[in-house]
Amino acid sequence: MKKIIVLTIILATISLFNQELSFSGYARNYSGVLLDDSEYSIVQNTFSLKIEQSKGIVGFKANPYIYHYQDNNEVEFGLRELYLDIFFDTMDIRIGKQQVIWGKADGVFITDIISPKDLTEFLLPDFDEIRLGVTGMKLDYYIGGSTFEIVWLPVFTPTIIPETGSIWRVEPDQENQQDVPITKVFDNSNENITASLENSEFFGKFSFMNSFADLEFMAGYAWDDDFVMHSYTISTDSLIITPEYHRLGIIGGSFNKVVGPFVFKGEGAYYSGKYFSTTEMTDLDKVVEKDYINYLIGADYSLFGVNLSTQFIQKYILDYDDALVNDKTENMVTFLASDDYRHETLNLQVFLYYDFVESDALIRPKITYDLNDGFEVSVGANIFTGTEGIFGQYDKNDMLFAKLKYSF
Repeated sequence: MKKIIVLTIILATISLFNQELSFSGYARNYSGVLLDDSEYSIVQNTFSLKIEQSKGIVGFKANPYIYHYQDNNEVEFGLRELYLDIFFDTMDIRIGKQQVIWGKADGVFITDIISPKDLTEFLLPDFDEIRLGVTGMKLDYYIGGSTFEIVWLPVFTPTIIPETGSIWRVEPDQENQQDVPITKVFDNSNENITASLENSEFFGKFSFMNSFADLEFMAGYAWDDDFVMHSYTISTDSLIITPEYHRLGIIGGSFNKVVGPFVFKGEGAYYSGKYFSTTEMTDLDKVVEKDYINYLIGADYSLFGVNLSTQFIQKYILDYDDALVNDKTENMVTFLASDDYRHETLNLQVFLYYDFVESDALIRPKITYDLNDGFEVSVGANIFTGTEGIFGQYDKNDMLFAKLKYSF
């Protein structure tokens, strides 16, 4: 409550003494009910505010937000972005907390890895809410139609995972555990990454557009946003479990190419230093380091006035070991269909993820109607199919949802 009062005072003071600020944002009610037991999966009230100003060669943006959860009356206050911009003739510098979006993919993350993810509600929120702001500096240098972009993050921001007890929290599989009870000792000494120059993350991207295509090339030296559970046996009935983050090297790129009515796109990256879980101890540990390739090819097009998009995504682990929990090759497709009616006030949309490995899927139909200027209502469903895999593990989380949103 104290944070809300402080925020209100700050905003009131700013608006009184500076009338040149730009304010925008939205207020939203979001309610979801599970089809399995008719219980609410979420009842959330949201207020998001964007404050922006630009004067001469400088500017700034602040994006505070408030989430209010009706089931436990919990209030969450946060800052999605808070940064300063400095503009030059051939260069822009952004310093502070910011979301950085790279790549061409829809609904998946391949080269879009700078901003980590908030997975407290899996992949269901809007992506500007899934992406977390990162604190650092971004420099864009322009040469003709080309752009060099450099990102330096002095502070590591990890993925946010669901809390224990959440319907989106998946506990480790107990299938491979021994019949003999094992005492687990958790060692969290390596869980935190100390903010230092040595522990900084660095990314670079070169992009350019010409008559042939829109191309991007990127590279990064970063921390894996997802921790790995190292397991060490200290006796026949005792196990030390250590959550730990590891360094990754990434190199990749993406493209868009217009060919007649089609927009073809592709994106890919080579990851070096990823740790994968195994079903057996490897050098007294249950994880092993492997490199892997992740890429997609897709197309956007229109058929009978309906906007369509398809993507094929593949993940391939190099120097594969049969002891790995992950499959050597993982294949997935996405499909999006969207159309507007009634002078673009009514939108019908369906988005589909389908995983070939476990034959599981996430199907997301949605109807959005603009009630009035700034007011819109959305109703839809999140349907999980299968019993295993990234989507099948949530087979009991099928839900209907409704959102009422006012944007200003």
